[in-house]
Amino acid sequence: MTEILVLAGSARRDSFNRRLARCALDWLQEHTSATCTEVDLAKFEMPLYDADLEASRGIPETVVRLAELFARADGVVLACPEYNASITPLLKNTIDWLSRVKRDDGSFVAFAGKSAALMSASPGGLGGLRGLVHVTQILSALQVVVLPQQLAVARAHEAFDADGRLVDPGTRERLDAVLGAFMKLVTAIRHLS
Repeated sequence: MTEILVLAGSARRDSFNRRLARCALDWLQEHTSATCTEVDLAKFEMPLYDADLEASRGIPETVVRLAELFARADGVVLACPEYNASITPLLKNTIDWLSRVKRDDGSFVAFAGKSAALMSASPGGLGGLRGLVHVTQILSALQVVVLPQQLAVARAHEAFDADGRLVDPGTRERLDAVLGAFMKLVTAIRHLS
């Protein structure tokens, strides 16, 4: 059974990226037979990564629990807010901690062999696209196969209806295309393993 994690790189309750992640989750549940799990990073509190802290206290239990979820997943859909043309502190810190959990062979428990689809939503005209460049670079360095197609939703304050659904048909079509390609990538990577 294919397992997919869906998460937003924001813990803010009314985050546009949480809405976008929910749209992706709904699409996956409607169009695939994959087991999909929504991950709320607010429920996995962790300190700012510090090697001295790791050496003295070890890896936090919340990080280990989250790494276990990632380890079981075949792919990850990330809705990533853009902060100052880059990645959010929450997402970067989460990735930094997760990268510390390794198998005996040195591979990354949470990341090695995974596929990822990236998307973003922003009130700005670029839809958070600049931040996705950095997320792609970081995940690629951790042995994640990142889908080249991405979705950036501009003017996010106008993009969702009262129920959190995407308003624009063209944006919905782009979501369909990205997630359809993502599921093909997940299947291809699974067959290589």
